Amino acid sequence: MASAPQNPALPLFYKDLIPLNSQQHANWKTRSTDKATWLAGINSVPLTVEEFAQAQRNFPIVFTSGENPIPIVLMGMNEGVNVFVDEDGSVNTPIYVPAYARRYPFMLAKLRQDSDELSLCVDPTSDLVGEIEDGQPLFEGEQPTEATTNMLKFCENFEIAGTKTAQFMAELQKHKLLMDGELNIEVGGPQPFNYRGFQMVDENKLREVRGDVLRQWNQSGLLPLVYAHLFSLELVRDIFNRQAVQGKVPNFTLPTAEDAPAGAEA
Repeated sequence: MASAPQNPALPLFYKDLIPLNSQQHANWKTRSTDKATWLAGINSVPLTVEEFAQAQRNFPIVFTSGENPIPIVLMGMNEGVNVFVDEDGSVNTPIYVPAYARRYPFMLAKLRQDSDELSLCVDPTSDLVGEIEDGQPLFEGEQPTEATTNMLKFCENFEIAGTKTAQFMAELQKHKLLMDGELNIEVGGPQPFNYRGFQMVDENKLREVRGDVLRQWNQSGLLPLVYAHLFSLELVRDIFNRQAVQGKVPNFTLPTAEDAPAGAEA
C-alpha cells in the first residue's frame, strides 16, 4: 500500500545524497518551485506528530507495518497514485504538504556510522540545486547564506520532531495498541475494495487503557494525536472517490448515466 523508495538504500524521494561544503559547492544555488515533481506517483509520505493536526484535515493517517512503524499520510489508495499531485508535479488541490516532502532536496544525514553528528546534505540529481542560472546562492565565500542556514534550521526542526514521533510510536507499541489495518470500501459491486499493508490503533484496546495512563497521555498531548489518527480514517472514502474520478482505481469504472436503471432519476 505504501510507496517504496526508488533506491532502497536511500530515503523516499532521494536518488543520491552528498554533503554540502563551501569548497565544492561555492557556485551552487537553490531555487524554489511551485511543482512538487518528486511527489508525483507517491501515495504515502512520512509524517511527524507535530503535523497530525494539520494533516488530518486532508489525509488519512496510518502507520507502516513491521517492527519499527512510522506515521504516514495516504495521498492515494494504491501504489503509484497520488490524487493531489499531477504527473507534472502540480498540486491540484490546496493541501497541507508534509515537512518530509518540503525539505527535499535537502536533509540531515550521518556521514560516519561511528558518529551521531548530522550534516546538511542534498540530492544532486534535483533540478532545484546546482550551478543553475536562477536561484539563491548556498554560500558566500566560506560562509553559508541565509537560504542555507534557513534550510539547515528547517531540517534540524524536522529531526527534533522525528524524535518526538519516535517517542509517540514507542508508547503505542508499549501498550500494544497497534494492529494490522484493513480498510473496506463498498462501491455497490459484488465485492468491496480492500486495502491492507498498514497498521492502525486498535480502538478496543484503547478503551481498556488504564485511567491514569490516559490522563498522562492527555496532559502530554499524546491522546489528541491518537484521536487525530482515528478521525482521519474517515477521509479514506474521499481519497478513493478522488482516485475513481481520476480513473486510477484498478478494475473499477465510475458508473455513467447509461448505467442507471430504467426510470432512475438523475
